[in-house]
Amino acid sequence: MFTGIVETTGEIRSVDAHNDGHRLRIAAPDIEQFNHGQSISVSGVCLTVEAFETDTDSWFEVFLAAETVEKTYLGELSVGDSVNIERAMPADGRFDGHVVQGHVDTVTKITAIEEVGDDWRFSFELPEGYGQYIVDKGSICLDGISLTVASLDREAGSFDVAIIPTTYELTTLVDKSVGDPVHIEVDVIAKYVENMLAGYN
Repeated sequence: MFTGIVETTGEIRSVDAHNDGHRLRIAAPDIEQFNHGQSISVSGVCLTVEAFETDTDSWFEVFLAAETVEKTYLGELSVGDSVNIERAMPADGRFDGHVVQGHVDTVTKITAIEEVGDDWRFSFELPEGYGQYIVDKGSICLDGISLTVASLDREAGSFDVAIIPTTYELTTLVDKSVGDPVHIEVDVIAKYVENMLAGYN
């Protein structure tokens, strides 16, 4: 499980594409400890560390199965691209974000970026089939970042989030442009509630 509090950003060092998936090597100079087989969030996608090096040049490798390539935009990344990184939360760790599984629901696009004083406001397309899980002032995970929905316009098919300077500067949001894809993971608690109440409707 993750919290959506990004630890650092990493840089794609290599992409090895195969018919059955892709293997990515990601530089992570700010992380000094990895474990073989550990779960790690790469821009919101839960993956498994298959190889790593921390002695001289900190990096790790993950494999993207065909389904991951199909459902996310990680398969479209190139050498030099940046990704958000968060290791799984330890059992005795602080819980600063919200419950994030790293199971991306869908991909949406940025429709507007506006600087508001020292902050930023990002607008996104409301993805078809997932609008019922997105509520005003509710939690949402975008590219692995725990954020709060600042406003929601169902008629226009869009929602906004407010980004403080720290989040903007320490995540990949600083490199994003209008039209760029973003991973969405909606609140899993809303899914459970919907499933539990389905029999009463």
